[in-house]
Amino acid sequence: MGGPMARFAARRLVSMLFVLFAVSVLVFLIFNVLPSGDPAVRMAGKVPTETQVEAIREEWGFDEPLYVQYATMMKKIFTGDLVSYFTRLNVDEEIWKGLPRTLSLAIGAAIIWMAFAVALGLYSALRAGRFSDRLLTVLALIGISMPVFWVGALLSYYLGYKAGIFPNGGYVEFFDSPTQWLWHLILPWFALAILFIGFYSRVLRADILETMDEDYVRTARAKGLSERRVLLSHVLRNSLIPVVTLWGLDFGAVIGGGAILTETVFNLQGVGQYAADAIGQLDLPPIMAVTMFGAFFIVLLNAAVDIAYAALDPKIRLEGGERR
Repeated sequence: MGGPMARFAARRLVSMLFVLFAVSVLVFLIFNVLPSGDPAVRMAGKVPTETQVEAIREEWGFDEPLYVQYATMMKKIFTGDLVSYFTRLNVDEEIWKGLPRTLSLAIGAAIIWMAFAVALGLYSALRAGRFSDRLLTVLALIGISMPVFWVGALLSYYLGYKAGIFPNGGYVEFFDSPTQWLWHLILPWFALAILFIGFYSRVLRADILETMDEDYVRTARAKGLSERRVLLSHVLRNSLIPVVTLWGLDFGAVIGGGAILTETVFNLQGVGQYAADAIGQLDLPPIMAVTMFGAFFIVLLNAAVDIAYAALDPKIRLEGGERR
């Protein structure tokens, strides 16, 4: 099994490299080629001067062929030469500075929404049709319907500002004070996780109910396996496959920019908030770098989830990379 799985992973990693290249070309086209007008003028900000425009045009090689412009852009992004024309700060350094904050938010929220979704989805499926199931369905729909910035604002105001139970904003580095780090992130974690808890629990509930009627589940029961073992080893494991896929995609999207509103509401100063500030200032170098960072992270998570999916699903033919 190790050989086929290794070949499957190798194929996915090779295809990932092609996708990353395609993403980089697409980002280059979106920022430098497709919009009408001079890219040097757009990059110079809201009130550009002719001197600034000429300096940017020469620095980025906008008078050169497109492949040279592409190579120049990629070199600046990946070698740390990209500088904001508004703040004059190195873009890569600013992204790395905000990345621990974004990762802290995303990882904590992802753990919360996955744990609650599995627990509530499983309980709801086992109580299907009863009052508790209907109540959880209503709560899930409410959670899905509430915008994250509104939930964040409510939590920050009532539990932070009014009650004083939690801080209503800001971030403390983990190594400065682990307790304060945790305390400052509890509200952002739940504000971001509520939407996903409602959606994931509904998806898992539907998958569990569908899986319970499969032939292999009835066979496992007929063999005398305990209901607990049937539920955990057969029903839940197979029902988690689409949820794991969704989790990987959503986790990548959150890190790649999906947490902008949460970071802004709670003033976490992460990568998402850095991108939002750059958009407000029409500061293109940070926007380009964050867009590339987010797209690459989503592709990487996609590949990782694909490999995990193959490991979970016994029906995937590892030799051909296709499902039976």
